[in-house]
Amino acid sequence: MKRVLLSLLLLFSIFISGCIEGNQEKMKVLSAFENNSQIPEKYTCDGVNINPPLYISNIPENAKSLVIIVDDPDAPGGTFTHWIAWNIPPVEKIPEGIPKKGEVESPVKMVQGINDFGRIGYDGPCPPPGHGLHHYHFRVYALDTTLNLTPGSTRKELEEAMKGHVIAEAVIVGVYER
Repeated sequence: MKRVLLSLLLLFSIFISGCIEGNQEKMKVLSAFENNSQIPEKYTCDGVNINPPLYISNIPENAKSLVIIVDDPDAPGGTFTHWIAWNIPPVEKIPEGIPKKGEVESPVKMVQGINDFGRIGYDGPCPPPGHGLHHYHFRVYALDTTLNLTPGSTRKELEEAMKGHVIAEAVIVGVYER
């Protein structure tokens, strides 16, 4: 009888701990605009063309680094990449105006790659005039490792290096048209 009770107690404990771990909130990302709303001109090619701030919450405790990928799936030639950055420490804020260089030490350490404009760093929304509303996906990934990629790497190289290492992801979508 004692063994049965101990076994039941052990199973109950495992069940409860699994439920508690399963209740961890999903990672979220916020910015200077609401989800599915207008991106302020400041963060576009019609403005200062700097990255908007990103506020990340519920980053998994075992995250070793973050990755940012910003793209426009509504671009005339197919999905257009505006920003890729990796090896970002698991911080809750990415400030606006990250320097446009391969290796960034401040205000937040990161490595940046080539966007589809052919430049390193962030280049904001710049849809063709009259092409209609474009949706810009600001994705943040939490990884269980850092990546061995050189500054100026491509999105394809980044996505290949990320395979099997994504432990959480979040997205906020902004819209813009000209």
